[in-house]
Amino acid sequence: MKITKAEVFVTSPSRNFVTLRIETDEGLVGIGDATLNGRELAVAAYLKEHVVQLLIGKDPSNIEDTWQFLYRSSYWRRGPVTMAAIASVDMALWDIKGKAANMPVYQLLGGASRRGLRAYGHASGTDIESLFDSIRAHLEQGYKSVRVQTAIPGIKAVYGVAAQTQASGERYDYEPAGRGAFPTEEDWDTRAYLRHLPTVFEAVRNEFGPELPLLHDGHHRMTPIQAARLGKDLEPYDLFWLEDCTPAENQEGLRLVRQHTTTPLAIGEIFNTIWDFQLLIKEQLIDYVRAASTHFGGISPLKKVMAFAEQYQIKSGFHGPTDISPIGFAAQLHVGLSIHNYGIQEYMQHSAATNQVFEQQMTFIDGYLHPGEAPGLGVEFNVEAANAFPYQQAYLPYNRLVDGTVHDW
Repeated sequence: MKITKAEVFVTSPSRNFVTLRIETDEGLVGIGDATLNGRELAVAAYLKEHVVQLLIGKDPSNIEDTWQFLYRSSYWRRGPVTMAAIASVDMALWDIKGKAANMPVYQLLGGASRRGLRAYGHASGTDIESLFDSIRAHLEQGYKSVRVQTAIPGIKAVYGVAAQTQASGERYDYEPAGRGAFPTEEDWDTRAYLRHLPTVFEAVRNEFGPELPLLHDGHHRMTPIQAARLGKDLEPYDLFWLEDCTPAENQEGLRLVRQHTTTPLAIGEIFNTIWDFQLLIKEQLIDYVRAASTHFGGISPLKKVMAFAEQYQIKSGFHGPTDISPIGFAAQLHVGLSIHNYGIQEYMQHSAATNQVFEQQMTFIDGYLHPGEAPGLGVEFNVEAANAFPYQQAYLPYNRLVDGTVHDW
């Protein structure tokens, strides 16, 4: 079997996605996700101008060799653009291999290690009452674990609070990246955040009891000592994890956080390779790997990093909001179903328009996800529907402190 054609599609059903579609001389088609939120065209150009022509005539069954060729032959390795492009090729080849074997990809990865994948959803509110309403709504949808994000008094807009409007007038529900030629500026005050957040979790625990697993995302906005303080302050409320408590570039900072709190830590959604996790896993500075298949090079490296993490009793917590297309999300589900050290899967539901473009076999029943039993990844790409949603320029917001300093969003 040989690859005969490879096409790149950029489509925007509710948000922008980059999709690679590979055809073979035996009629099998594989698809992969190359989406990089706010920088989609950079990856599309990388694929179109530098990668696609290298695939023609190759045997699609040689997944590892193709991955290593694309990674090492470019010389300028790593980075989100390169790794998202490689990820799309890797996913598409696993999709083809599954279809050739007439098996879902998880069977090729060793079979199922569990019946389903525990998921968590995104609850948020502009005040305590609206937050409670959001948590109740997620519980009614079947979620058994909930991420809690809240507005902060004195701050106009905060990452992760869905009810806030963007400059465009749209809600954050599906896509925080605002349409337009320049990113939206938001404000931030870490001291106000550190004062307010523990009171929110106290209220949530008092309302919903001790059994509900609660998560929170700090979104890289704290210094290590601030993160250590927050982790300690949240200990009475028994979080499932505190995510991205400090910028991941300063990995040694996690040592300080670890010294001061027993709150479990999750990190890595902006990591691009297994090497980014090397120190954190080896020194057991985190509890959950937050890598995303799309930004991490695909299924192959995701499987490898979890094999490394398994030696240290570190579990998966793969990144799964709507900036991962249903293809990349399915890739993560196949890995999660097969590995022993699965933890939890972030699951933010895609829009109806997105589901028209990406036709899925995935199910979400009673709080658990399953990729389905269709051969390959279990997602089909509707080209006609995709073409009906052309690309729209969009940027994620950014933060400034009260004195005007640019801060992590």
